[in-house]
Amino acid sequence: MPELPEVEIVKQSLAKKIKYKKIKKVIIKNRNLRLKIPLKFEKLLKNKIISKVTRFSKYLILNFSDKSFCLIHLGMSGTVHLINKNNHNNFTNTSFYNSPGLPLKHNHVEIQFHDLSIIYNDPRRFGFFKFIENQKDLINRFSHLGPEPLSKKFNLKYVLKYFLNKRKDIKSFLIDQKFVSGIGNIYASEILFLSKINPKKCAMKLNQKECRKIIYFSRVVLNNAIKKGGSSIRDFRNISGKSGNFQKEFKVYQRENLNCSKMKCTGKIKKIFISNRSTFFCNTCQN
Repeated sequence: MPELPEVEIVKQSLAKKIKYKKIKKVIIKNRNLRLKIPLKFEKLLKNKIISKVTRFSKYLILNFSDKSFCLIHLGMSGTVHLINKNNHNNFTNTSFYNSPGLPLKHNHVEIQFHDLSIIYNDPRRFGFFKFIENQKDLINRFSHLGPEPLSKKFNLKYVLKYFLNKRKDIKSFLIDQKFVSGIGNIYASEILFLSKINPKKCAMKLNQKECRKIIYFSRVVLNNAIKKGGSSIRDFRNISGKSGNFQKEFKVYQRENLNCSKMKCTGKIKKIFISNRSTFFCNTCQN
């Protein structure tokens, strides 16, 4: 599933291409996504002008000039493709998973502009589109989510208060969107490795120094991943034909049984399952 850095790159790709453009037509080929697309969706978006493209957590947000919004979630396998009518680029994928070109099937939504189109492709159909009428409704839509790890709200006071009397392990909290919104399985393992914290450690037993490390390295890892273009776990190419490079810097993720990368550490990277998710850690410097 795309995590915060990957969705941020998609946002940046879209913002460069569709800002200030007017939607000419919306074509729905399959309404049965995770949330069923309503029959009026096409009319709601037609003639809307995109003032900007933003992101919260793992959600893309098309901001319209009339102060309404379209929320897009990529789910587990969703990809967004930009098709230029005048320039047939071999690399259409703005997302980070599956084919770099436009797949032959599973195209569920097409948003047409004067000179290009956005096509949403999703084999597993866990993503969704949702029209939101105003800012208040948008804020309410995210009210169940915790702060982003890159925001000032994700601070020591918040973390210590949240962990009070919490017996769940820290790895499970890092991928719990109610605690912090945007971190997924890949980056949680990387954050805990740099913080030298065992993923199985009970959250309420973390001291202030350890909590500070989690906050700090969450920002370091995510910002570095964004800078590197995200993580290409499969054959990703972005709209310019470039792949994400952060996977080359993985310290623990998918490095099971390899030596720890830290100097003077003699440990090995181990793989366990926490909350039914694969978790990677060093058996020496994270003990």
